[in-house]
Amino acid sequence: MPSSKQSIRTLVAVALIAGTTAVTAPQASAKPESPASGPTTGACAFTPLEDQTYSTWTGLPPDPKKAQTHGKAAVVLQTNHGDIPVILDKAGAPCTVASFLYLTKEKFYDGTQCHRLAAYHTAPYALSVLQCGDPLGTGWGDPGYWFKDELNTAKSLPNWPGFEDGSRKNYTRGLLAMANGGPNTNGSQFFLVYEDSRLRPDYTVFGHITEEGMAVLDKIAAAGVAPSDEGYPEDGAPAMTTIIERAKRTGAGGA
Repeated sequence: MPSSKQSIRTLVAVALIAGTTAVTAPQASAKPESPASGPTTGACAFTPLEDQTYSTWTGLPPDPKKAQTHGKAAVVLQTNHGDIPVILDKAGAPCTVASFLYLTKEKFYDGTQCHRLAAYHTAPYALSVLQCGDPLGTGWGDPGYWFKDELNTAKSLPNWPGFEDGSRKNYTRGLLAMANGGPNTNGSQFFLVYEDSRLRPDYTVFGHITEEGMAVLDKIAAAGVAPSDEGYPEDGAPAMTTIIERAKRTGAGGA
């Protein structure tokens, strides 16, 4: 099973991966062996990575025998530019929501940097997202485990114009989805969509951003990619360095 760090970046608007624009991997200190010897035995089968070189290990999420598919949960990402509240939907992505809530509870996201702003706005490309959730802030980091894709919600998204076969979907403005490095390589990295984006239905959609949060996201997106980044002006570190100072659950969530 490949991990998210095994892939850097592929064609724009075709794949959104957990890598960054860097060419070489960062140097990482030795990590202790994961105390978990295998996947959890519940519905989600959270599985430790064999290679935890770039992992920040906090254990495996609780995994009930039956996936919890009812209800929503509210989380606020408190950034240095303002709060980004998100609503998580358990119905379409119960394992993804369980993992996100677990990492939030463990303060995994606190102090992490959103490492990538994609700003492909010129036809035929369309990829407009802010990518976060890497504890290293490089695009290589992960929580030391992976879990399966939950793609029913992605497959139900509108087709991108010209792709009636559903091979490209419209990840619409305001969606919250998982980044990955290939099938079933979900970890901690996620992306927030600030403009409609054309992608394969390969990325688990697990919630949406509130109107309040979109105002903050729009501000970050408007500043663009940092001119010093090699991917400027379409893909790289946000010009407005964005830190999730704290992520916390705030309630059951609304519609």
